[in-house]
Amino acid sequence: MPDTIRTFIAFKLPKNIISSIREIQNGFKSYAFNARWLNPENIHLTLKFLGDINYADIKKVSETIINAVNSHPPVSLGVKGTGVFPGIKHPRVIWVGLTGQIEKLVGIQDDIEKNLEKLGFPREKRPFRGHLTLGRIKEKIDPKKLMDVMKNFEKFESELFIADKIFLFKSDLKSTGSVYTELMGKRLSG
Repeated sequence: MPDTIRTFIAFKLPKNIISSIREIQNGFKSYAFNARWLNPENIHLTLKFLGDINYADIKKVSETIINAVNSHPPVSLGVKGTGVFPGIKHPRVIWVGLTGQIEKLVGIQDDIEKNLEKLGFPREKRPFRGHLTLGRIKEKIDPKKLMDVMKNFEKFESELFIADKIFLFKSDLKSTGSVYTELMGKRLSG
């Protein structure tokens, strides 16, 4: 058994939001882009990717996350619009955006970053932009075609959902895709 596990911190999504994501993803898939699409059931709102951590550190990391989010109330969010990282000319990731209490979400993520930094986890260099990854592009695709699909969804907005429980997940990479296991969950009550 390895000494380390691949981990990340995220909110789970409710079934109705997963259905909305599937609908958007199918819109992109209908254009036959060469992309590796995430299973909608596996899409989370990731707050921080920790990478490989030692098994021995799970408890310490969990406690740090709990302390970081203790004073935060649940956040009301929705799915809105689509985009690509890093940009339309050389897209690598297709995502859906978020709407709702974004400042509160950023505050939660920032407190997690600050607290984990004390444990030796480097702060993310880029500013946090809450998003849900739909797929990763494998090869060059026509930016105009991509813009067409994105235009189809620019007005899309889901109903709001309450993000009220943060999880530390273990991620196992399998040939069929990633398998996620909850290591810790903390309800927001602030």
